[in-house]
Amino acid sequence: MTARSDTELPSCDFDCLVFIGRFQPPHLGHLAVIHEALKRARQVIVLAGSAWQARSLRNPWRFDERQRMLRSAFDEEENARLEIVPLLDALYNNDVWVRDVQRKVRDIASHDHARLPRIGLIGASRGQSSYYLSLFPQWESVSVPLIEGISASQIRERLFRSASSAEDYLSTGAAHDLPPGVLEEVRGFCTGDSYRQLIEEQRLLDQYRAAWAQAPYPPIFVTVNAVVVQSGHVLLVRRTAAPGKGLFALPGGFINPHERLLEACLRELRERVRLKVPEPVLKGSLRGQRLFDEPHRSWRGRTLAEAFYFALRPEQQLPRLKPVQGGDHARWVALADLEPESLFEDHFFIIQDFLGLPADLGGV
Repeated sequence: MTARSDTELPSCDFDCLVFIGRFQPPHLGHLAVIHEALKRARQVIVLAGSAWQARSLRNPWRFDERQRMLRSAFDEEENARLEIVPLLDALYNNDVWVRDVQRKVRDIASHDHARLPRIGLIGASRGQSSYYLSLFPQWESVSVPLIEGISASQIRERLFRSASSAEDYLSTGAAHDLPPGVLEEVRGFCTGDSYRQLIEEQRLLDQYRAAWAQAPYPPIFVTVNAVVVQSGHVLLVRRTAAPGKGLFALPGGFINPHERLLEACLRELRERVRLKVPEPVLKGSLRGQRLFDEPHRSWRGRTLAEAFYFALRPEQQLPRLKPVQGGDHARWVALADLEPESLFEDHFFIIQDFLGLPADLGGV
């Protein structure tokens, strides 16, 4: 994009302002921040996080859908100064994520050859966390007053609680939260198969929560996952039921009350996947063990995953997998074919963390 000249734009405080968010969905609070950014900067970069991730109750809309929603709220002149860019999460490596943000802004921000561009990080006063600012000390901070009463999480809750709840919300209160173009896109989304699948996941989640409603404290679950790699392939299972029906996942599950974590992981490989590798060989191939504890990593609620990385010796033939009747379907997947949007929950990021895969894997 070519920057406009001083004669075409009023004097601006910044050459470029950066706004980072997930925009699930874009609402009037987001638009207020972007409008302020357009007033104060020649160029505005919107980085849409959680790009290339599978649809979920927390991330229902893909990047291209969110980009279309955002652009529908601005006129031609504003859109010419607005760059909307996908940003892949890096849940367990801040340095990878910060580097990705820095590189995207560096490559997009326009400047003249006389000086470096003046860049700022803009956000709503409560949404603009000091944590974000500490990651980018080279950029100035700009805060915009928060619009009270608008919350993306509350919007999603109204849309996915039930079809009737969504219909009531879209016909009454949605216009107070969403700009017209976004509201039209959301209405269309609520007529499709993806919406119906998410409604089913919400129903299961409500049942899950009801089962634990009488617990004296919010439950914290502990699971195990196996990252088994051989000859450039990783062992995955394709989920056959909601949540995440049709997505790939790492083999694993809940631990039994009287077993240790490694024992639980080996049991899952033996019982659910029927991996034809002797247990002593698996134990001898163990190269790493790590706890993954991102608070929003699982649809169930607070769920800790202890993952074990097994690097099997390269062989011409990959180990056989015996199908389990009624269970998820296991298969070996080439590392080059891994796509973040095809993996369940945070399993792509677990693989990325152990293997050091680049942030631009999968066309990112």
